[in-house]
Amino acid sequence: MNGAASLTLRRRFTHWCEERARYGDTDRQGHVNNAVFATFCESGRVGLFHSEDAPFAPPGSEFVIVRLTLDFRAEIHWRDRIEIGTVVETLGRASFTLGQGLFRGETCVATAESVLVLMDLASRRATPLPPVLRARLAALANPPLPDMPGGAA
Repeated sequence: MNGAASLTLRRRFTHWCEERARYGDTDRQGHVNNAVFATFCESGRVGLFHSEDAPFAPPGSEFVIVRLTLDFRAEIHWRDRIEIGTVVETLGRASFTLGQGLFRGETCVATAESVLVLMDLASRRATPLPPVLRARLAALANPPLPDMPGGAA
């Protein structure tokens, strides 16, 4: 089992954070609006990469999301506690893919895959992932990714 189906399994994830659905997140049908699912995914990414103790992006660079695929699997309602699991799925030369699962208790309510690129802030262009960053990202994979100097495209 791989791809989106494996993202429904809690054991797949190496990083977790938590959010709670707010009343303002709901829509006319009484459930959390679909756009908020993407915001929950963002919370998982921000919680992982923007640690004050050890930020992931090297000085002078930042991560930008270039692709997001989101599969809705169940409803979320006001006050539901949502756990967001994140795992690194692939590493490229200047980009990487994250897999995420949103869980309400044991129920997987959504899965997402996103591609992020390391961008040089001065040139506003993609820049290769430095070895230290590659190693940190590889350690967040499940199973861990082998160290591949330079990485794939």
